[in-house]
Amino acid sequence: MHCPVLLEEVIGYLSPKQGDTVIDATLGGGGHSSEILKRILPDGKIIAVDRDKEAIERNAIKFREYKENIILVNEDFRDIDRIMEISGEKMVNGVIFDLGMSSFQVDDEERGFSFMKDGPLDMRYNPDKGLSAADVVNDFGKEEIEDIIRKYGEERHAKHLANVICSERRKNRIRTTKDLSDIIFKAVGRKYKRQRINPACRTFQGLRIFVNDELGAEEEALKGASRYLAPGGRMCVISFHSLEDRIAKNVFKDMAGRAEVSIITKKPVTPSRKETLENPRARSAKLRVVEKII
Repeated sequence: MHCPVLLEEVIGYLSPKQGDTVIDATLGGGGHSSEILKRILPDGKIIAVDRDKEAIERNAIKFREYKENIILVNEDFRDIDRIMEISGEKMVNGVIFDLGMSSFQVDDEERGFSFMKDGPLDMRYNPDKGLSAADVVNDFGKEEIEDIIRKYGEERHAKHLANVICSERRKNRIRTTKDLSDIIFKAVGRKYKRQRINPACRTFQGLRIFVNDELGAEEEALKGASRYLAPGGRMCVISFHSLEDRIAKNVFKDMAGRAEVSIITKKPVTPSRKETLENPRARSAKLRVVEKII
């Protein structure tokens, strides 16, 4: 079941009202859009963006009664100029980025995001574009794999894991999430014995971030979206690990330094204990908010 993260906080900070136009840059399961829509009807609009075609198709059904109010756009959120051109809108009153994977993506073994489910080793948000995780672990050089796992997965055993991956792929091509998670567990499982984190977690994170160029896309998207935000409008960003949060923090700091925005959340907002108990996937979420000045 899809549970939008920090929903009450996002609605509180965005404060959408009747007639507003809001960009939901990471539509996912449509949870944030559903609540925003209630507050902007009857003549408000949501520009709902997702590069995952399945998410767009799912939400086309979910929001079929609100075709006049929700504009579904199957694009990468970094292509903000293209998105605004498709929407026909000139300015917006709010923007929400929820940078985490949706529960639909995690739970679908065919997408290859989860080390807990066996499926093709893919990890692409848009399966029709770019390299898959399988392409990376089977075809990249050992140093490149080490760098990806260390830089994006923040995995201290990156060198050892890269060595083991390259050794194993010489025997058989690494095709599935189970293939890779088994290799990782054999390589570093003992080192994680006393930790709460799964040994495969950081390596899978690193591959996913690299395959989708998540950090580059985030920086471009935040800068681009601010150009279309009307004075007084707010931008909310929910991140799920330190690399994402650092980019949001630095981009917002630079904008504030140029007096383009004011920073509303001096420190990131985190989920309540109640929310993390009800939705464990929310536990690492951080929300940052800015308000447009000029």
